[in-house]
Amino acid sequence: MRMRRVLAIGLLIAPYFFQVVAAQEVNTQIVGDSISHPLTSAPADVERGRAIVTSRHVGLCLLCHNGPFPEEPFQGNLAPDLGLSVATMNAGQLRARLVNPAHFNPNTIMPAYYQTAGLTQVAPKFVGQTILSAQEIEDVIAFLVTLNNQTK
Repeated sequence: MRMRRVLAIGLLIAPYFFQVVAAQEVNTQIVGDSISHPLTSAPADVERGRAIVTSRHVGLCLLCHNGPFPEEPFQGNLAPDLGLSVATMNAGQLRARLVNPAHFNPNTIMPAYYQTAGLTQVAPKFVGQTILSAQEIEDVIAFLVTLNNQTK
């Protein structure tokens, strides 16, 4: 009976465990000012990326940034306007800034959305977890690139 419980618990947490481990295995080394390769092989979804950026529960981007989102009240003013800040960046440059913004500005208040090592003030239940998954990072990048294209 006890073995069945252990097996059942293992089956329940296995997908979560492997998602966290898979996030660790992706090469997120910044070369120059970019991470040139996508973090996942699945295609990115612009609409999912927009939903993450504008979400008050997932990305929390609008807590600090503002942007071309007239339907979203109370946008932040602690960080640059998203439309302006992405205007000159390609996908690799955006990826590097989402993965490890402190690489570019050690005093940044922007969180590292896809990093688990070298972080401070992480609640114990979140240690070893990324804020966004690899797929979510790629979706956000796909959306931000559309903002880049709108400013040209």
